[in-house]
Amino acid sequence: MGRGYIVEDAVEGYLSQLCEQQPGPVTGLLIGQSSSQRDFVIMATRTPQREESAAAAGSSVDKEWVTEHARQVSRMLPGGLSVLGVFIITDTDAKDTLTQLRQLVFAVENLISSEYLWIPADDDVTDCVTLHVNPKTRKTICRTFDVKDPKSMAKPADWKYQSGVCSSWGMVSCCLNVDMLVPLPTRAGTENMDTCLKEGLKVWAHHIQSGAFLIDGKKLPEDTELTGGQKRNVRQTYTAQLLVTPDDHRLPDVVQQCGGSVSVRGVIHSRAYLHSNKPKARLAEKLLKRDVVSTVATRVQMVLEELQVSEEESKGSSKDKQQTEQFCLPRRIFCPVKVSGPVCVCDYQFSDEGQSEVTERLKEMLDIDAAEKDLDTRQETPSEIIKKDVAAEPTVETVEAPEPKRNNYVGVAMATAAALLATAASMLYLNDV
Repeated sequence: MGRGYIVEDAVEGYLSQLCEQQPGPVTGLLIGQSSSQRDFVIMATRTPQREESAAAAGSSVDKEWVTEHARQVSRMLPGGLSVLGVFIITDTDAKDTLTQLRQLVFAVENLISSEYLWIPADDDVTDCVTLHVNPKTRKTICRTFDVKDPKSMAKPADWKYQSGVCSSWGMVSCCLNVDMLVPLPTRAGTENMDTCLKEGLKVWAHHIQSGAFLIDGKKLPEDTELTGGQKRNVRQTYTAQLLVTPDDHRLPDVVQQCGGSVSVRGVIHSRAYLHSNKPKARLAEKLLKRDVVSTVATRVQMVLEELQVSEEESKGSSKDKQQTEQFCLPRRIFCPVKVSGPVCVCDYQFSDEGQSEVTERLKEMLDIDAAEKDLDTRQETPSEIIKKDVAAEPTVETVEAPEPKRNNYVGVAMATAAALLATAASMLYLNDV
């Protein structure tokens, strides 16, 4: 017998609507949480229409577009939620469809996992699900593939709908201080900066992974069952603390050519959801730590993407660059999934954006009809840029950041030096949540 999938019945209604609305093939993502025994699917979302290919799409599937959508969606999922697989709605022959689904699910997993900054655990589930729905007969065919095995063949899986799948899921959350400094090479363009930041984030992620994990102030044995959420429609919340040991074993001070640095400082809000099938402290620790790492890395990457766009637009400009530039990283905003349960997805709002832009992205990426009043903006408040006269600053400088307060979020400042041997400081500010 293959893996079992317990699916929120709202997913059945959603897929039925897509069968009625779309004449051609429709692809999308299945989202939920894996466990050793079975997986829980709590929502599905269709792939957004690609305007330039709408007319020429025909019966073909745009693999690149589907995988990019999966990457964007993955960034919007808090700890405990992930893209479990893909679906397709088409009346094409099941055998041909299975080939398409296999290609899609491998491409999606490869792209998403390429952004992970943690080492996979031995108990990670590597089976991903594919679902084929015939829009005429409404017959569904569910198969899984082991995405870590390139030669994996399709295996049958059990697909069952159920109400209130996540109604009793627990939630563990924490606020964590981030203080990270990453040196940049001498001529640091955005590509070099991207590489250096990713390496710096990997080192920081290693410290997070090895940090002590407390729940409600207590260090629990890994096999301790978190039983508070076992009752149906009863939700248990846990407050966690991550105690990260300072790196006291650094290399001796050395002189090296450096074109600048990026400093990430502040406090982030992190959370993870736990399925109600007897979750253990080990799972809570793994999911929350991964969310801490991914939410910081996602925001840094978003700023770099903005910088790349700005760099392209400013090519040929003779305007002198400041030695120090500060950027506010986007703050994290949560939105309920709108099923019978407490689970939320999230989005990241830049300081120059309104809440309407957040609701638009939720609709485009996750097909969620959210109103501004549905958004939870309390966890993180907008950051502020500290105005400084950079022209008066020395080439080599130290920038003092204010002591971050509880529930702050990340903001960024980056600096480049005018001379090859000069250094400058840049900061990612995390403001009050």
